[in-house]
Amino acid sequence: MTFYKRHAPNHREHQRPLADHSGYAGYQAQELEAALPTVQWEAECRRAQELGLPCAESIEDRTEISCFQRGELPHWSGINTFLKMPYLEDVRKVGEYDVAFLGAPFDIGTTYRSGTRFGPQAIRRISSLYTAYNFELGVDLRESLKMCDIGDIFCPANITKSHDQITKGVAHVLSQGTLPMIMGGDHSIGYPTLRGVAQCIEGKVGIIHLDRHVDTQEKDMDEIMHTCPWFHATQIANCPPANLVQIGIGGWQVPRLGVRQGRAMRSTILTIDDVEKIGVDKTIEIALEVAWKGASAVFLSFDIDSVDAGFVPGTGWPEPGGFLPREALAILRGVAKEGVAGMEVVEVSPPYDHSDITALLAVRAMVDVLATMVKHGRIGGRLTAPTA
Repeated sequence: MTFYKRHAPNHREHQRPLADHSGYAGYQAQELEAALPTVQWEAECRRAQELGLPCAESIEDRTEISCFQRGELPHWSGINTFLKMPYLEDVRKVGEYDVAFLGAPFDIGTTYRSGTRFGPQAIRRISSLYTAYNFELGVDLRESLKMCDIGDIFCPANITKSHDQITKGVAHVLSQGTLPMIMGGDHSIGYPTLRGVAQCIEGKVGIIHLDRHVDTQEKDMDEIMHTCPWFHATQIANCPPANLVQIGIGGWQVPRLGVRQGRAMRSTILTIDDVEKIGVDKTIEIALEVAWKGASAVFLSFDIDSVDAGFVPGTGWPEPGGFLPREALAILRGVAKEGVAGMEVVEVSPPYDHSDITALLAVRAMVDVLATMVKHGRIGGRLTAPTA
Protein backbone atom coordinates (compact mmCIF):
# COMPACT_ATOMS: atom_id res chain seq x y z
CA MET A 1 0.00 0.00 0.00
CA THR A 2 1.44 3.34 -1.00
CA PHE A 3 1.91 6.00 1.66
CA TYR A 4 -0.99 8.28 0.70
CA LYS A 5 -3.47 5.36 0.66
CA ARG A 6 -2.92 4.91 4.38
CA HIS A 7 -4.74 8.24 4.92
CA ALA A 8 -8.42 8.13 6.02
CA PRO A 9 -9.18 4.59 4.83
CA ASN A 10 -12.78 4.89 6.07
CA HIS A 11 -13.41 8.22 4.35
CA ARG A 12 -11.35 8.50 1.19
CA GLU A 13 -13.22 8.34 -2.10
CA HIS A 14 -16.46 7.33 -0.39
CA GLN A 15 -19.78 7.61 -2.20
CA ARG A 16 -22.06 7.86 0.83
CA PRO A 17 -24.71 10.61 0.64
CA LEU A 18 -23.89 13.63 2.79
CA ALA A 19 -26.16 14.60 5.69
CA ASP A 20 -28.25 17.76 5.50
CA HIS A 21 -26.17 20.54 7.05
CA SER A 22 -28.57 23.37 6.27
CA GLY A 23 -29.65 23.67 9.90
CA TYR A 24 -26.24 24.83 11.04
CA ALA A 25 -25.55 28.52 11.65
CA GLY A 26 -22.76 28.62 9.08
CA TYR A 27 -25.08 27.57 6.27
CA GLN A 28 -27.84 29.91 7.38
CA ALA A 29 -25.42 32.84 7.70
CA GLN A 30 -24.47 32.47 4.06
CA GLU A 31 -28.12 32.68 3.10
CA LEU A 32 -28.65 35.75 5.28
CA GLU A 33 -25.87 37.60 3.47
CA ALA A 34 -27.68 37.22 0.17
CA ALA A 35 -30.52 39.41 1.45
CA LEU A 36 -28.29 42.30 2.54
CA PRO A 37 -28.17 45.44 0.37
CA THR A 38 -24.95 47.10 -0.82
CA VAL A 39 -26.40 50.58 -1.31
CA GLN A 40 -24.30 52.35 1.33
CA TRP A 41 -21.12 50.54 0.35
CA GLU A 42 -21.57 51.64 -3.25
CA ALA A 43 -22.24 55.19 -2.06
CA GLU A 44 -19.02 55.11 -0.02
CA CYS A 45 -17.06 54.00 -3.06
CA ARG A 46 -18.55 56.82 -5.16
CA ARG A 47 -17.76 59.30 -2.39
CA ALA A 48 -14.15 58.10 -2.31
CA GLN A 49 -13.82 58.63 -6.05
CA GLU A 50 -15.33 62.10 -5.77
CA LEU A 51 -13.36 63.36 -2.77
CA GLY A 52 -10.16 61.33 -3.15
CA LEU A 53 -9.81 61.51 -6.97
CA PRO A 54 -10.08 58.56 -9.37
CA CYS A 55 -7.30 56.00 -9.11
CA ALA A 56 -4.31 55.71 -11.44
CA GLU A 57 -4.94 54.40 -14.94
CA SER A 58 -2.93 51.22 -14.29
CA ILE A 59 -5.41 49.99 -11.67
CA GLU A 60 -7.94 47.59 -13.16
CA ASP A 61 -10.56 47.39 -10.40
CA ARG A 62 -11.69 50.99 -10.32
CA THR A 63 -14.82 50.54 -8.19
CA GLU A 64 -13.31 50.40 -4.67
CA ILE A 65 -9.98 52.18 -5.14
CA SER A 66 -9.46 55.94 -5.24
CA CYS A 67 -6.23 57.90 -5.42
CA PHE A 68 -6.46 59.17 -1.84
CA GLN A 69 -8.09 56.96 0.76
CA ARG A 70 -11.55 58.12 1.79
CA GLY A 71 -13.24 55.13 3.39
CA GLU A 72 -12.79 51.66 4.87
CA LEU A 73 -10.15 50.30 2.49
CA PRO A 74 -7.33 49.59 2.97
CA HIS A 75 -7.71 48.65 6.62
CA TRP A 76 -4.10 49.38 7.58
CA SER A 77 -4.12 53.07 6.64
CA GLY A 78 -6.23 56.18 6.71
CA ILE A 79 -7.45 58.51 9.44
CA ASN A 80 -8.97 56.29 12.11
CA THR A 81 -12.46 56.97 13.27
CA PHE A 82 -14.48 54.15 14.80
CA LEU A 83 -15.00 51.58 12.01
CA LYS A 84 -13.79 54.28 9.59
CA MET A 85 -17.19 55.94 9.92
CA PRO A 86 -17.57 59.61 8.91
CA TYR A 87 -16.17 62.16 11.35
CA LEU A 88 -18.86 64.67 12.30
CA GLU A 89 -17.11 67.91 13.13
CA ASP A 90 -20.31 69.85 13.84
CA VAL A 91 -21.87 67.98 16.77
CA ARG A 92 -25.02 70.10 16.45
CA LYS A 93 -25.88 67.86 13.49
CA VAL A 94 -25.63 64.61 15.46
CA GLY A 95 -29.41 64.18 15.31
CA GLU A 96 -29.05 63.35 11.63
CA TYR A 97 -27.49 60.01 12.64
CA ASP A 98 -28.78 56.85 14.33
CA VAL A 99 -25.58 56.16 16.27
CA ALA A 100 -22.71 58.36 17.44
CA PHE A 101 -19.38 57.04 18.71
CA LEU A 102 -17.63 59.32 21.18
CA GLY A 103 -14.59 59.10 23.39
CA ALA A 104 -14.16 60.06 27.02
CA PRO A 105 -10.34 60.08 27.32
CA PHE A 106 -10.18 60.34 31.09
CA ASP A 107 -8.09 58.51 33.70
CA ILE A 108 -7.76 60.90 36.64
CA GLY A 109 -10.15 58.59 38.47
CA THR A 110 -7.78 55.63 38.39
CA THR A 111 -6.40 54.38 41.69
CA TYR A 112 -3.40 52.39 40.42
CA ARG A 113 -2.41 52.00 36.76
CA SER A 114 -3.31 54.99 34.60
CA GLY A 115 -3.48 55.01 30.81
CA THR A 116 -7.18 54.77 30.02
CA ARG A 117 -7.07 58.34 28.65
CA PHE A 118 -5.57 56.66 25.59
CA GLY A 119 -8.39 54.10 25.40
CA PRO A 120 -10.49 55.86 22.73
CA GLN A 121 -7.46 56.24 20.46
CA ALA A 122 -6.60 52.55 20.76
CA ILE A 123 -10.17 51.42 20.23
CA ARG A 124 -10.53 53.53 17.10
CA ARG A 125 -7.18 52.38 15.74
CA ILE A 126 -7.86 48.65 16.02
CA SER A 127 -11.48 49.06 14.90
CA SER A 128 -10.07 49.57 11.40
CA LEU A 129 -9.40 45.81 11.42
CA TYR A 130 -13.15 45.21 11.25
CA THR A 131 -15.73 45.53 8.52
CA ALA A 132 -19.30 46.65 9.20
CA TYR A 133 -20.66 43.14 8.48
CA ASN A 134 -21.23 40.30 10.98
CA PHE A 135 -21.36 36.83 9.51
CA GLU A 136 -23.42 34.97 12.12
CA LEU A 137 -26.00 37.69 12.70
CA GLY A 138 -26.33 38.52 9.03
CA VAL A 139 -26.17 42.25 9.76
CA ASP A 140 -24.28 44.96 7.89
CA LEU A 141 -24.16 48.01 10.15
CA ARG A 142 -23.27 50.29 7.24
CA GLU A 143 -26.43 49.26 5.41
CA SER A 144 -28.64 49.31 8.51
CA LEU A 145 -27.64 52.46 10.39
CA LYS A 146 -26.42 55.96 9.74
CA MET A 147 -23.36 56.21 12.01
CA CYS A 148 -20.76 58.84 12.78
CA ASP A 149 -17.80 59.45 15.05
CA ILE A 150 -18.07 62.80 16.85
CA GLY A 151 -14.63 62.64 18.42
CA ASP A 152 -13.69 62.99 22.08
CA ILE A 153 -15.22 64.99 24.88
CA PHE A 154 -12.76 67.61 26.14
CA CYS A 155 -11.76 66.30 29.57
CA PRO A 156 -9.70 68.84 31.55
CA ALA A 157 -7.40 67.82 34.40
CA ASN A 158 -10.15 67.90 37.02
CA ILE A 159 -12.52 65.11 38.00
CA THR A 160 -15.65 67.19 38.63
CA LYS A 161 -15.23 69.39 35.57
CA SER A 162 -14.52 66.43 33.30
CA HIS A 163 -17.53 64.59 34.67
CA ASP A 164 -19.68 67.65 33.95
CA GLN A 165 -18.32 67.75 30.40
CA ILE A 166 -19.16 64.07 29.88
CA THR A 167 -22.69 64.51 31.20
CA LYS A 168 -23.31 67.45 28.86
CA GLY A 169 -21.88 65.62 25.85
CA VAL A 170 -23.83 62.41 26.38
CA ALA A 171 -27.08 64.27 27.10
CA HIS A 172 -26.65 66.30 23.91
CA VAL A 173 -26.30 63.17 21.78
CA LEU A 174 -29.17 61.24 23.32
CA SER A 175 -31.51 64.23 23.42
CA GLN A 176 -31.19 64.42 19.63
CA GLY A 177 -32.54 60.86 19.33
CA THR A 178 -29.09 59.43 18.58
CA LEU A 179 -27.69 56.39 20.40
CA PRO A 180 -24.43 57.25 22.23
CA MET A 181 -21.69 54.60 22.19
CA ILE A 182 -19.01 55.78 24.62
CA MET A 183 -15.36 54.74 24.63
CA GLY A 184 -13.68 55.26 28.00
CA GLY A 185 -11.84 56.26 29.98
CA ASP A 186 -11.74 54.88 33.51
CA HIS A 187 -14.92 53.66 35.13
CA SER A 188 -15.56 56.84 37.08
CA ILE A 189 -17.16 58.05 33.84
CA GLY A 190 -20.05 55.66 34.51
CA TYR A 191 -21.57 58.22 36.86
CA PRO A 192 -21.55 61.27 34.54
CA THR A 193 -22.46 59.13 31.54
CA LEU A 194 -25.52 57.72 33.25
CA ARG A 195 -26.37 61.19 34.56
CA GLY A 196 -26.47 62.41 30.96
CA VAL A 197 -28.65 59.48 29.91
CA ALA A 198 -31.02 59.92 32.86
CA GLN A 199 -31.70 63.55 31.91
CA CYS A 200 -33.15 62.35 28.61
CA ILE A 201 -35.38 59.55 29.91
CA GLU A 202 -38.95 59.87 31.12
CA GLY A 203 -39.14 57.26 33.88
CA LYS A 204 -36.60 55.02 35.55
CA VAL A 205 -33.31 53.91 34.04
CA GLY A 206 -31.96 50.44 34.76
CA ILE A 207 -28.25 49.62 34.77
CA ILE A 208 -26.61 46.41 33.55
CA HIS A 209 -22.99 46.37 34.66
CA LEU A 210 -20.36 43.77 33.74
CA ASP A 211 -17.30 44.00 35.98
CA ARG A 212 -15.06 42.20 38.48
CA HIS A 213 -15.45 45.07 40.96
CA VAL A 214 -18.56 46.44 42.66
CA ASP A 215 -17.66 50.13 42.14
CA THR A 216 -20.13 51.23 44.82
CA GLN A 217 -17.92 53.25 47.16
CA GLU A 218 -19.02 56.79 47.93
CA LYS A 219 -15.47 58.10 47.78
CA ASP A 220 -11.99 56.69 47.30
CA MET A 221 -9.10 58.78 48.63
CA ASP A 222 -11.65 61.55 49.14
CA GLU A 223 -12.65 61.70 45.46
CA ILE A 224 -15.15 60.11 43.06
CA MET A 225 -12.79 57.58 41.52
CA HIS A 226 -13.33 54.57 39.25
CA THR A 227 -14.38 52.60 42.31
CA CYS A 228 -17.37 54.91 42.87
CA PRO A 229 -19.66 55.33 39.83
CA TRP A 230 -22.66 53.28 40.94
CA PHE A 231 -23.02 54.82 44.39
CA HIS A 232 -23.38 58.24 42.80
CA ALA A 233 -25.35 57.08 39.77
CA THR A 234 -27.97 55.45 41.98
CA GLN A 235 -28.43 58.72 43.87
CA ILE A 236 -29.98 60.13 40.69
CA ALA A 237 -33.74 60.27 41.23
CA ASN A 238 -34.70 58.06 38.28
CA CYS A 239 -31.80 55.58 38.61
CA PRO A 240 -32.67 53.59 41.76
CA PRO A 241 -30.28 50.90 43.05
CA ALA A 242 -33.07 48.33 42.79
CA ASN A 243 -32.58 48.49 39.01
CA LEU A 244 -28.82 47.98 39.16
CA VAL A 245 -27.57 44.48 38.31
CA GLN A 246 -23.84 43.72 38.47
CA ILE A 247 -22.47 40.63 36.75
CA GLY A 248 -19.06 38.98 37.15
CA ILE A 249 -18.11 40.47 40.51
CA GLY A 250 -15.50 38.65 42.59
CA GLY A 251 -11.89 37.98 43.45
CA TRP A 252 -9.35 39.83 45.56
CA GLN A 253 -9.93 43.37 44.31
CA VAL A 254 -13.39 44.12 45.73
CA PRO A 255 -12.94 46.78 48.46
CA ARG A 256 -14.90 46.11 51.64
CA LEU A 257 -16.09 49.74 51.71
CA GLY A 258 -17.79 49.15 48.40
CA VAL A 259 -19.30 45.88 49.60
CA ARG A 260 -20.75 47.58 52.69
CA GLN A 261 -22.29 50.32 50.59
CA GLY A 262 -23.57 47.82 48.06
CA ARG A 263 -25.20 45.82 50.83
CA ALA A 264 -27.01 48.93 51.98
CA MET A 265 -28.11 49.69 48.41
CA ARG A 266 -29.60 46.19 47.99
CA SER A 267 -28.65 45.97 44.34
CA THR A 268 -28.36 42.62 42.56
CA ILE A 269 -24.94 40.97 42.23
CA LEU A 270 -24.03 37.82 40.29
CA THR A 271 -20.51 36.45 40.62
CA ILE A 272 -18.60 34.51 37.99
CA ASP A 273 -19.41 31.36 39.96
CA ASP A 274 -23.11 32.27 39.80
CA VAL A 275 -22.88 32.67 36.04
CA GLU A 276 -21.07 29.37 35.68
CA LYS A 277 -23.65 27.62 37.86
CA ILE A 278 -26.85 29.00 36.33
CA GLY A 279 -25.57 29.49 32.78
CA VAL A 280 -25.46 32.43 30.40
CA ASP A 281 -29.14 32.26 29.40
CA LYS A 282 -30.36 32.44 33.00
CA THR A 283 -27.88 35.24 33.70
CA ILE A 284 -29.34 37.25 30.83
CA GLU A 285 -32.87 36.58 32.09
CA ILE A 286 -32.02 37.84 35.59
CA ALA A 287 -30.22 40.91 34.25
CA LEU A 288 -33.19 41.90 32.11
CA GLU A 289 -35.75 41.24 34.85
CA VAL A 290 -33.87 43.38 37.39
CA ALA A 291 -32.82 46.25 35.13
CA TRP A 292 -36.16 46.60 33.34
CA LYS A 293 -38.46 46.29 36.38
CA GLY A 294 -40.61 49.44 36.15
CA ALA A 295 -37.96 51.10 33.96
CA SER A 296 -38.31 53.03 30.71
CA ALA A 297 -34.75 52.41 29.50
CA VAL A 298 -31.58 50.51 30.35
CA PHE A 299 -27.95 51.66 30.24
CA LEU A 300 -25.19 49.13 29.55
CA SER A 301 -21.77 49.44 31.18
CA PHE A 302 -19.03 47.02 30.12
CA ASP A 303 -15.83 47.16 32.12
CA ILE A 304 -13.23 45.30 30.07
CA ASP A 305 -11.64 43.91 33.25
CA SER A 306 -14.72 41.72 33.75
CA VAL A 307 -12.96 39.40 31.31
CA ASP A 308 -10.21 37.08 32.53
CA ALA A 309 -6.88 38.91 32.76
CA GLY A 310 -5.27 36.50 30.31
CA PHE A 311 -7.45 37.93 27.55
CA VAL A 312 -7.35 41.62 28.55
CA PRO A 313 -3.87 42.56 29.77
CA GLY A 314 -4.45 46.20 28.82
CA THR A 315 -6.46 47.31 31.81
CA GLY A 316 -5.81 49.00 35.11
CA TRP A 317 -7.02 46.30 37.52
CA PRO A 318 -6.59 42.92 35.78
CA GLU A 319 -8.08 40.04 37.74
CA PRO A 320 -7.76 36.32 36.89
CA GLY A 321 -10.90 34.22 36.85
CA GLY A 322 -13.23 36.54 34.95
CA PHE A 323 -15.37 35.86 31.91
CA LEU A 324 -14.11 34.15 28.82
CA PRO A 325 -14.57 36.58 25.92
CA ARG A 326 -17.26 34.30 24.44
CA GLU A 327 -19.25 34.44 27.69
CA ALA A 328 -19.03 38.21 28.01
CA LEU A 329 -20.06 38.74 24.39
CA ALA A 330 -22.98 36.31 24.76
CA ILE A 331 -24.27 38.22 27.80
CA LEU A 332 -23.89 41.57 26.04
CA ARG A 333 -25.77 40.30 23.00
CA GLY A 334 -28.42 38.75 25.23
CA VAL A 335 -29.26 41.96 27.05
CA ALA A 336 -28.99 44.01 23.85
CA LYS A 337 -31.90 42.06 22.35
CA GLU A 338 -34.21 44.25 24.43
CA GLY A 339 -32.38 47.46 23.55
CA VAL A 340 -30.23 49.94 25.48
CA ALA A 341 -30.33 53.74 25.65
CA GLY A 342 -26.56 53.95 25.62
CA MET A 343 -23.43 51.86 26.13
CA GLU A 344 -20.01 52.53 27.56
CA VAL A 345 -16.86 50.41 27.33
CA VAL A 346 -14.35 51.39 29.99
CA GLU A 347 -10.92 50.63 31.47
CA VAL A 348 -9.04 49.90 28.24
CA SER A 349 -5.48 50.96 29.07
CA PRO A 350 -3.27 50.71 25.96
CA PRO A 351 0.10 51.12 27.75
CA TYR A 352 -0.42 47.65 29.24
CA ASP A 353 -1.96 46.02 26.18
CA HIS A 354 -0.40 43.39 23.92
CA SER A 355 -1.12 43.38 20.18
CA ASP A 356 -4.21 45.54 20.82
CA ILE A 357 -6.17 42.50 22.03
CA THR A 358 -7.86 44.39 24.88
CA ALA A 359 -8.90 47.24 22.62
CA LEU A 360 -10.07 44.73 20.01
CA LEU A 361 -12.43 43.11 22.51
CA ALA A 362 -13.82 46.56 23.31
CA VAL A 363 -14.58 47.07 19.63
CA ARG A 364 -16.16 43.63 19.37
CA ALA A 365 -18.41 44.33 22.36
CA MET A 366 -19.69 47.57 20.83
CA VAL A 367 -20.38 46.23 17.35
CA ASP A 368 -21.98 43.05 18.72
CA VAL A 369 -24.40 45.13 20.79
CA LEU A 370 -25.24 47.35 17.83
CA ALA A 371 -25.74 44.43 15.45
CA THR A 372 -27.98 42.65 17.96
CA MET A 373 -30.12 45.75 18.38
CA VAL A 374 -30.41 46.04 14.60
CA LYS A 375 -31.36 42.37 14.35
CA HIS A 376 -34.16 42.83 16.88
CA GLY A 377 -35.31 46.28 15.77
CA ARG A 378 -34.29 48.08 18.97
CA ILE A 379 -32.52 51.17 17.61
CA GLY A 380 -34.43 54.38 16.99
CA GLY A 381 -36.96 56.69 18.58
CA ARG A 382 -36.64 60.16 20.04
CA LEU A 383 -36.48 60.87 23.75
CA THR A 384 -37.13 64.00 25.80
CA ALA A 385 -34.74 66.92 25.78
CA PRO A 386 -32.28 67.13 28.71
CA THR A 387 -33.29 69.17 31.72
CA ALA A 388 -31.39 72.34 32.53
